[in-house]
Amino acid sequence: MRTKFTLVILTSLFFLLFSNASQAQEKGTITGQVSLNDNQSPENISVILKGTRFGTITDANGIYKIKNVKPGNYTLKISALGYITREFKIILAAGQELIQNATININSEELSGVTVNGNKKNNFARKENPQVSRLPLKNLENPQVYTTITSELLKDQVVTNIDDALKNAPGIQPLWTSTGRGSDGAGYFSLRGFAVQPRALNGLPGLSNGSLDPANIDKIEVIKGPSGTLFGSTLVSYGGLINITTKTPYDHFGGEINYTAGSYGLNRVTADINTPLNEEKTVNFRINTAYHNENSFQDAGFRKAIFVAPSLSYKASDRLSFLINTEFLSNEATNATMLFLTRSTPLRVKNMDELGYDNKRSYTNNQLSIKTPSFNLQGQMFYKINDSWTSQTAVSRTSAKSEGYYSYLFDNTDQLLPNSTVRKYEGINQGLVFDRLLNYQNSTTLATDIQQNFIGDFKIGNMRNRIVAGLDYFNRQIIDNGTGYVQNGSVYIGDDNLQTVNEVIFKITTPAQYIRTGDNGKLSKNATDALLAGATVNNSRQKQEVYSAYVSNVINFLPNLSAMASLRVDRFMNAQNGGYNQTALSPKFGVVYQPVLDKVSLFANYMNGFTNVAPAEDVNGSTRTPRVFDPEHADQLEFGTKLNLLEDKLYTTLSYYNIKVTDRVYNIRNSATDITYFQDGGQRNKGFEAEIIANPIQGFNIVAGYSYVDANVLKGDINTVGYRPTSAGAYNTANLWASYRFQNNALKGFGLGFGGNYSGENKITHGLVTGTFTIPEYTVLNSSVFYGNDKFNLTLKIDNIANVDTYDGWSTVHPRNMRSASASFSYKF
Repeated sequence: MRTKFTLVILTSLFFLLFSNASQAQEKGTITGQVSLNDNQSPENISVILKGTRFGTITDANGIYKIKNVKPGNYTLKISALGYITREFKIILAAGQELIQNATININSEELSGVTVNGNKKNNFARKENPQVSRLPLKNLENPQVYTTITSELLKDQVVTNIDDALKNAPGIQPLWTSTGRGSDGAGYFSLRGFAVQPRALNGLPGLSNGSLDPANIDKIEVIKGPSGTLFGSTLVSYGGLINITTKTPYDHFGGEINYTAGSYGLNRVTADINTPLNEEKTVNFRINTAYHNENSFQDAGFRKAIFVAPSLSYKASDRLSFLINTEFLSNEATNATMLFLTRSTPLRVKNMDELGYDNKRSYTNNQLSIKTPSFNLQGQMFYKINDSWTSQTAVSRTSAKSEGYYSYLFDNTDQLLPNSTVRKYEGINQGLVFDRLLNYQNSTTLATDIQQNFIGDFKIGNMRNRIVAGLDYFNRQIIDNGTGYVQNGSVYIGDDNLQTVNEVIFKITTPAQYIRTGDNGKLSKNATDALLAGATVNNSRQKQEVYSAYVSNVINFLPNLSAMASLRVDRFMNAQNGGYNQTALSPKFGVVYQPVLDKVSLFANYMNGFTNVAPAEDVNGSTRTPRVFDPEHADQLEFGTKLNLLEDKLYTTLSYYNIKVTDRVYNIRNSATDITYFQDGGQRNKGFEAEIIANPIQGFNIVAGYSYVDANVLKGDINTVGYRPTSAGAYNTANLWASYRFQNNALKGFGLGFGGNYSGENKITHGLVTGTFTIPEYTVLNSSVFYGNDKFNLTLKIDNIANVDTYDGWSTVHPRNMRSASASFSYKF
C-alpha cells in the first residue's frame, strides 16, 4: 500500500515538473538593437509590447531584451521623445529568441509645429515638451498636471488673440482683460482660483503690458499648481503658470500666408516663412509676422498692432547648437471698459440686472489710446557634454513699455448720493455713479534673465536618473514717469432715462423728466491734456534681483514606477521701500505608477510656491513701526490619473487638488492713524479638473474640459474670512471644441467645427462689508465650416452664435465680445 502511494506521489511530481518545463520552453524572448539616425546615444529608448504589461528600455548600446513572453502575435512599439515612433508586427514561436532590430529617425517636422508620430492623427494632442519639467519627460511620466493648446487648434478656431486661445484649457478663466497699464498691463486669468498672467516664453521670462499676438505660438502650456520649485516666484502664481512655446526654424523651405476679415472692422494678415541659409542646412531662419486692426463692438474702442518675430537656429556640430528667438510688438489700443465696484461700503446693487449697464457703452473715446510696444530676445546654447549630460545656457532680455492714456470707472455712489437723499421710484433703477479716473502712463519695464542648466540621463545600478541642476539670475527694473490720476467727469449707470450726472446727483430725489444715461466728462484729447496739465509727475525707479539654484531628479525604480524630488532656493533682493532681502526654499515631490506602461498612469504630487512680501509700517497715531515679513507660501497636494489609449487616439487627465496658502499678510485698519499688520492669514483652494483630447475616428478631433474650484479665506481680515476670494472665478467652468473633416467622396476636404464655453455664476465681489455682486452664468456657442487641402484652407466662423451678454470680473465688471463672424484664408507653400 505504501509503495503504491509513493508511486502516485512520484508520478504527480513527474507530471508537475514536466508541465513546468514545458511551460518554460513555451515562453520566448524578444531582443534586438535600436539605433538613432542622428548618431545620438540610443540609451533609454522605450520598447513595449502594445496591449501587454511587457516592456523595457534600451541600454547604452541600444540593446533591449524582453523575457518570458508567451508565444503569439504582438505589436512591438519603439519610441523616444523627439523621434518618430516605429511599430513592428511580430510572431513569437514557443521557446523562440526573436531578434528585431530597428533604426528610428529624428522628428525634424516637429520643429515646424507638425507632429509626425507613426499614424498619429490626434492633431489637438502634443503633450511632450521639456520646458514643462525642464526634463524630457512624457506626459504620463510627469506627476504634474498641464494642458497643451496646440497651434492646430488655434487655426481650427480662427483665434486672433490670447484670451480666446486660453479658453481651451480647463481650470482657467478670464479675470481682467489687458489694460496696457505699466508693469502689469497684460491680461489676468484665474487658474485654480488664483490670479495669473502669461509671463513665460519658452520657459523664460517674457513680459508684456498689452495683449499678446498669437502669430508665433506653436503651443501654449497651462501648467497647473504652485510651480515655484522650477520657475521661481516671478513667472507663476499659486494656481500655476502660462508658458508660450514659440515656433522654431526647420531644415527646409516652407511657409504659410493668412488673411482674416471679420466683424467690427477686423483685418488681420499673417505670414510664416522658413528657409535654410546654407547648403548643409545647419543654419535655418524663420520669421512670423502679423498686422492686426480691429474695432470694438461698443460705441468706441480699437486695437491696432504690428508684430514681427524672426528666429535663427545654428547647428555648429553634432554636440553644439544655438537657437535665437526675437519678438517685436507695436500695439496701440483704447482701454477696455472697466467698472470698479466699491470695496469698502455695502453694495447698492447685487447683479447685472440691478446695475442696468448697457454693454454697448464704452465711456471712452478713440483719441484716448495707449501704446504698449514690447521686445523679447532669447538666446539658447545647447552642448552635449557626453552621452549622459547636456548643458543648456539661456539668456533673455525683455522690454515692455506703456505710454498713453489709462482710465477706469470707480464706484463713488456713496459720496455723491448719500443714503439720506436717495429714493428708488417704482420702475426706476437706483443705479450707481462712477468717477472716471485717468492718468498718462509713461512706464518701462526691463527684465534680464540668465540660466545655466545641466541635464543628465544616467543609471545608478538598475535605476534610471533624469536630473536637471540649474542656476538662475533674474533682474527687473520698473521706471515710472507717468502722471498722477485726475478725474474726468462722472458717469451714471442705471436708468436710461436720466439726462446728466448733475441731474442724477441733484434731482434724483425729485420726480422729474428722465431722458438718458448721464456722462459729464470731456473725452477729447485736448480737454484731457488740460486736466492732466496740473497733475503730479512720478519719478520712480524700482529694481529687483533674484539669485536662484535648483535641482530636480526623476528616478525610475522600475520601468513603470518613478519618483520626482526637487528643491529650489531663492535669494530675493529689492531696492524699493528702503531695500529688503529674503530667502525662500521651495520643495517638490511626486510619484508616478503606470499599471499599463505608456497607457495608464496614477500620480500624486506635493508642490510648493512662494511670494516675497514687501515691508510695511504699523501706524499708531504719529508712531510708525517698520515691519519685515517672511515669504508667503502655498502648498499643494494632488492626485489623479492620466490615460493615453487607443494608439494615441484618447488622452485623458483626471485630478483632484488641495492648495493651502499660509503666512499671508493682511492688516486691520481702524482709521488712517490706526493700522496693524499681521502675517498669519490663510486661504484654501481645492477642486477637480478633467481633460479629454480624442480622435475617435479619422478626421474627427475633440478637446473638452471641466473644472470645479472651491476657494475660501481661512484666516485674515474679518471682512474676508469665510468668503470666496474675488480672484477665484466661477465654481464651475467647461470647454468643448469638436471638428470633423470629411475624408472621402465628394465632400473630401470639407469640415465642420462646433463648441463653446460654459461659466457658472461668478462672485466678483464677496465680503462681510460689501456683500456680494454676482455675474450670471453663461454659455457661449461657436461654430465653423471649412474647406481645404495641403495647399490652402478657407474657414468661416461665427463666435457667440446666440449673442449672449458675457462679463468677467475681479471686483470689476468688464463686458466681453458679442456675436461676430470672420472669414480666414490661408495658403501654404
